[in-house]
Amino acid sequence: MNPPELCRLSARTQRELVARGELSCEELLKVHLQWIEAVNPEVNAICTLVPEEALEQARAADKRLAGGAEARPLEGLPIAIKDLVNTRGIRTTYGSPLFRDHVPDTDALHVSRIRAAGGVVIGKTNTPEWGAGSQTFNTLFGATATPFDTTRTAGGSSGGAAAALAARMLPVADGSDLGGSLRNPAAFCNVVGFRPSPGRVADPARLQGWSPLPVLGPLARSVDDAALLLSVMAGVDQHDPLTLDTEPGYFETSLDSDPSGLRVAWSADLGFLPVARSIREVFEDSVGVFEALGCLLEEAAPDLRDGPDIFQTLRAHMFLARYADYFENLRDQIKDTVQWNTRKGLEQSVLDVAMAEVAHRALYRRVVEFWQRFDFLILPATQLPPFSKELDWVREIEGVQFENYLQWMEICTVISLTGCPAISVPGGFTAEGLPVGLQIVGPPRCDLEVLRLAHAFEQATGYAEREPDYQGLSEH
Repeated sequence: MNPPELCRLSARTQRELVARGELSCEELLKVHLQWIEAVNPEVNAICTLVPEEALEQARAADKRLAGGAEARPLEGLPIAIKDLVNTRGIRTTYGSPLFRDHVPDTDALHVSRIRAAGGVVIGKTNTPEWGAGSQTFNTLFGATATPFDTTRTAGGSSGGAAAALAARMLPVADGSDLGGSLRNPAAFCNVVGFRPSPGRVADPARLQGWSPLPVLGPLARSVDDAALLLSVMAGVDQHDPLTLDTEPGYFETSLDSDPSGLRVAWSADLGFLPVARSIREVFEDSVGVFEALGCLLEEAAPDLRDGPDIFQTLRAHMFLARYADYFENLRDQIKDTVQWNTRKGLEQSVLDVAMAEVAHRALYRRVVEFWQRFDFLILPATQLPPFSKELDWVREIEGVQFENYLQWMEICTVISLTGCPAISVPGGFTAEGLPVGLQIVGPPRCDLEVLRLAHAFEQATGYAEREPDYQGLSEH
């Protein structure tokens, strides 16, 4: 069976139907809940569902509108929050058995903003244990599949969010990204995942407050809908030392633009990464789209060859800060990759971390120089298509062997180091029908410009309109 037509409409269209009084928030919610019941068992995207609480929120929104109040930006839109993010009164496990019964008493800042904008929080989306890895699975809820092939992973760590969007269970979803956790699952599920500039979405809960690596951002089925959610999530908070002063409604502006004349660098592999042949073939077609749009193209990339070593050192330092106590006292209750990352943090020296910081600064200088020549960089969002959900992490690509679970996604991790906004937008399909994401990177704090170029590409290709085989999803 196919999803109800309401579930297939864009987030903006759903919101407008509510705003015009043609649809109640309660009706919209009930349609989504029925579809979630039909397809979630096969995809396993939403790990905690709170329908009664959601109905209370929807009815309260309807009462508010009936009283003459204006519709808010997300009025009535059902949304599930990534299970790494605290939600008041709703179980939040971080994908860990240590927190299987954890119920926070406060919302994360961006969740409170979503609620204030009229979003109806219906539950949580699945994530790997503590967000470690771009394959969404854990011992509490199991693995999340891409709706385009339910034998394959949805990616991660925002895999539940991306899969729920692709299966039309949600109109928008939140996520987070350290080394690719917004972009990778978006690519594997044929949706949009936007990693904003550090500080664009204030995160006062970030443990290492001055680190530009972890960010919060939106996922959606279109660039326009991603901008809608970002317009709510973004904003200043003085408790976040990296916070950017973003004016209310800044991302509500039109994304229509003329990309002709833009200087666009392109690279299939950044000059040093293994990339599957099927990804290269689809990416080469995407390069032609930018040429047809009038962009000035040149094969080039900044020098990011030391990026993998820098990222692994800084990430291990972060894991040590966050998980040292668990590693010391509850090691047998955390998964092996989290143990490995924390152990690496313990084993590396203060000098190792100091020199990684110095190298990171030099890398950023090289990237700034690169932007003197180009307006954007385009590259694949992943180095291979979605792989079996039974595989914990990828061991090789095109004959190149990997030693740890981070190496197969370096086309995202090294971009995180640049501090630049980056988006994964639907970029085509392999011969097997598996989705491929195109990554667009812009200069620091040029978030709106990245969204506009991604929108132009999306409109030119129509790849985002391709939907999975719903018949297979609902016959469980």
